[in-house]
Amino acid sequence: MTDTPRIPDKPALEGLESVWGDAWEREGIYRFDRESATREQIYSIDTPPPTASGSLHIGHVFSYTHTDVIARFQRMRGRSVFYPMGWDDNGLPTERRVQNYYGVRCDPTLPYVAGFVPPFEGGDGKSSKAADQVPISRRNFIELCERLTVEDEQQFEALWRMLGLSVDWTQTYRTIGDESIFASQLAFVRNVERGEAYQALAPTLWDVTFRTAVAQAELEDREQPGHYHRVTFGRADGDGIEIETSRPELIPACVALVAHPDDERYQPLFGTTVTTPVFGVEVPIVAHHLAQKDKGTGIAMICTFGDITDVVWWRELDLPNRAIVGFDGRIIADTPDAITSEAGRAAFAELAGKTAFSARQAVVERLRASGDLIGEPKAITHPVKFYEKGDRPLEIVSTRQWYLRNGARDEELRTRLLTHGREIDWRPDFMRVRYENWVGGLSGDWLVSRQRFFGVPIPVWYPLDDAGEPRFDEPIVATREMLPVDPSSAAAPGFDETQRGVPGGFVGEHDVMDTWATSSLTPQLAGGWERDPELFELVFPYSLRPQGQDIIRTWLFTTTLRAELEHGVAPWSSAAISGFIVDPDRKKMSKSKGNVVTPAGLLEQHGSDAVRYWAASSRLGTDAAFDLQNPTQVKIGRRLSIKVLNAAKFILGFEGSADAPVTVPVDRSMLAELSDVVDRATRALDTYDHARALESAETFFWTFCDDYLELVKERAYGAPSPEQASAVAALKTALSVLLRLFAPVIPFATEEAWRWSNTTSVHTAPWPTDDELAARGEAGVELLELASLALTGIRRAKTDAKASQKTPVVSAAIAAPAAAITLLEAAAPDLRAVGRIAEIDFVEADEFHVRDVVFEITSE
Repeated sequence: MTDTPRIPDKPALEGLESVWGDAWEREGIYRFDRESATREQIYSIDTPPPTASGSLHIGHVFSYTHTDVIARFQRMRGRSVFYPMGWDDNGLPTERRVQNYYGVRCDPTLPYVAGFVPPFEGGDGKSSKAADQVPISRRNFIELCERLTVEDEQQFEALWRMLGLSVDWTQTYRTIGDESIFASQLAFVRNVERGEAYQALAPTLWDVTFRTAVAQAELEDREQPGHYHRVTFGRADGDGIEIETSRPELIPACVALVAHPDDERYQPLFGTTVTTPVFGVEVPIVAHHLAQKDKGTGIAMICTFGDITDVVWWRELDLPNRAIVGFDGRIIADTPDAITSEAGRAAFAELAGKTAFSARQAVVERLRASGDLIGEPKAITHPVKFYEKGDRPLEIVSTRQWYLRNGARDEELRTRLLTHGREIDWRPDFMRVRYENWVGGLSGDWLVSRQRFFGVPIPVWYPLDDAGEPRFDEPIVATREMLPVDPSSAAAPGFDETQRGVPGGFVGEHDVMDTWATSSLTPQLAGGWERDPELFELVFPYSLRPQGQDIIRTWLFTTTLRAELEHGVAPWSSAAISGFIVDPDRKKMSKSKGNVVTPAGLLEQHGSDAVRYWAASSRLGTDAAFDLQNPTQVKIGRRLSIKVLNAAKFILGFEGSADAPVTVPVDRSMLAELSDVVDRATRALDTYDHARALESAETFFWTFCDDYLELVKERAYGAPSPEQASAVAALKTALSVLLRLFAPVIPFATEEAWRWSNTTSVHTAPWPTDDELAARGEAGVELLELASLALTGIRRAKTDAKASQKTPVVSAAIAAPAAAITLLEAAAPDLRAVGRIAEIDFVEADEFHVRDVVFEITSE
């Protein structure tokens, strides 16, 4: 029987996303069935929650497609797939977008305005000056953040559905939702109770633009122009010590000079003192192994604080703190107590209120006038620390912040984290080194507090003494029953709101958690930790963490840390790490570089299957180039998807059943080769090599269409017979297997073709197996390969003779080795039929070729 009543006259890709997307949702194809699932049968995915601030880009499509291919494969293997989606709403990117979109900025000192209407909606997303933005209360600002992120998330979901992600859309969460705030705050409370979270007054990396602390994982080095200044520090004996510095404006913050303990030039000076130029402060000369003998003059200035090394020296050498840079990046007004001379205090007063750049110029002029500047400044280019989302170099200021122990100062914890890294199956394996290097290179605990507005509040209050000063060493931590809570609007336990801010009362913590402090709990958030214990027991630890390579040090590490602290285990068994998308010049695509491609137009123009094919063609951990002007792989993917539809239409038009006996050797040979393809594709997907699986299936598919289908179509069109039934059964069996092999990559085209002959979805059909084909394909793969060679030779002979492929042939000879002839004789009837050859002679020869073709009618 044929299946033609269901098949359209002209199959097309257009519109399939809407048709089948709606059907999948209606039929609940991708719903997680927790009622009948067992722990052993579940495959759970810790899906990355994209930042809901702006628009998705082609890199998201790239990496999320990799995940979806695996999810679909596991589902077809009979696993109950837990595949949720989260939205990372809180954080600085959202605040920045809200400022630009609505033309506002947050001022926590302002009162709440009911019914506030922003000055405009729909800003272009570019940075705007704070002076042009309308200041509003924190509560008004958060309401706008909530409004915009919900709108963005709806657009993101629509695009994910268009792409065909087989997400269970009933399993979603927001990192700023009540359930997420509850889980984040509860984890923090437990960290405090176990002594893993603590508060300290310490040097802090500070972004002066966003006025917030920055963690080590959020740093990036950027090459910046600068100058080395050679400066003389005076000694009591009249000689000077020359140092080189790129930050002379920090000389008033100098607390020591430092050299390597093995440097013979300075060994006699250790323990002596020098006087700072211009400001006249006596500071010691000390030794430390981090000093570089071959850098500059070999002796350096320790300031509080010019860079991270200064912090290390300050801490390990127990030096005083004379910080002079304020939270706004300008020199503070209060002169350090160590500057006692009238001239020194006058010089510092000249710097007060200046930016670092202006202060640098002023100090250089003072040094030049005093004769302490040796020569002219030497131009350099050097790496400078930036917040990854910031535009100005970081400063280091002293602040009171919350920290989470991460193994930097705890060897036992560090060892456990490294052990978990070895327990995880990394794909590709070399990505493990990045994790291990990060853990091994940690220099301080994780700073988790942020001076922002739209984030998870730190659930802590501080009692006030009789003078109204906070007692920071006696924090009042929220109880579980109070969560979720905002200490800025809820009273501390044992107090009421009338006692807020008054002596003997309390004050709430205004800081919020680092966005990674919430995102690091995605396994707990999605899995219902402490909210739905039964679900969490089913899905945790997860089967897979898919993510980008650039956030191994942030998301992957911090999630592993939180799982260790809370559960003592690695949070997943496998980690799949995608590469970057690069432009045609091999530069990484990023919003900051302006070379990002947004995917919506691409999906509409070429179809989702075509774009998914491009993504699935790249292996994990490998960067992929994308050229919007000439998306070659996308076009190949579209061609494949269309060919699948057309081949399915053609095959399903034959009379006959897929269940008929497959008896003809060439048919059995084709199925034997397909069995090998199934084996290779399955093994590849089992090891997260989606690209190899696709390559195996696609290579066979084109041979199947170009050679086998052409070879047997005359027989399949013929009158009913065992040979005709064998051809049709082999064709329909192969089609069923191929549609299932391609289903994880091109889900829309395969679903369309599958439903022409089935009432259920291809995505819930069982994954093909060797056993399914073994009994029908025992002839071996060699026959099909030889028959394809013979068919190609016959076609080439006609082409060389400038004859139509339909031209009848009186006779032709196929020369081949004896073993090949024995096999080819079984394919002779099909070769005669497709080549329109009356007689084929097989001639024994060392090399394979078609010869002596005699045409009945030659072309003119």
